[in-house]
Amino acid sequence: MMHKPVVIRRCPIICLSACLSLLLGCSALPEKSANETPSLHPVHSVVRDEVSYPIDVYDPWEGFNRGMYRFNAGFDRYVFLPAVAAYALVTPDIVENSISNFFNNLFELNNLTNAILQLKPKATVQTTGRILVNTTVGLVGLFDVATKLGIYEHDEDFGQTLGHYGVGNGPYMILPILGPSNLRDMTGNIGDSLTFSAVDPLNLDDHGKREIAFHLLNALDRRYRIAFRYYDSGSPFEYELTRMLYTRKRVLEIAR
Repeated sequence: MMHKPVVIRRCPIICLSACLSLLLGCSALPEKSANETPSLHPVHSVVRDEVSYPIDVYDPWEGFNRGMYRFNAGFDRYVFLPAVAAYALVTPDIVENSISNFFNNLFELNNLTNAILQLKPKATVQTTGRILVNTTVGLVGLFDVATKLGIYEHDEDFGQTLGHYGVGNGPYMILPILGPSNLRDMTGNIGDSLTFSAVDPLNLDDHGKREIAFHLLNALDRRYRIAFRYYDSGSPFEYELTRMLYTRKRVLEIAR
């Protein structure tokens, strides 16, 4: 029997395994003179004047993105978070930690690949060390022995790799369930998913039910570890703040 290509068959499942992650921080707006007239099109003004303001983000699909933000908030509240609460209720803390460590160790593959692509020798060596130590001494990653030994994680992804080589953000986007992104990072997510699928360390390709369980458990674990809750900021400008924080976070991650 012929099988569908791995990439096509997995994309819907893989998309469920990534979740929203925000950097809580803020940036101050530069002062403007009293005589300066505010621009009705801040993005165009930035391009024209070659000035960068922290809150200005290229968002040409804002209407769609705001609708998707509301959809994600509803999905998170009525589907995702109840499922996460049930997961936390039935799973002991020690098991939850081991599950997180296991997934982190598996996805070190993406960290290693992108560290190599970005020509980062320190990150490459340390990530290789983490994989070796946690896979062996850490019992296939159930225990994060490497961190206790001072071998720390280098979080790298293909979106950062593209940014490292000068690829711009592109339009800001709110992806279904996954949350804030942009055109470059969405492409990066696909690249990382293809890398993991090509290696297939758990031989998921021939075990459909195991593959679904793997990605659903990964999604639950990741959402459990994220403190962010939609509309808990108390700000009427939460969409703008989220957009700005995500964009600034990615700038910092690419620059490091």
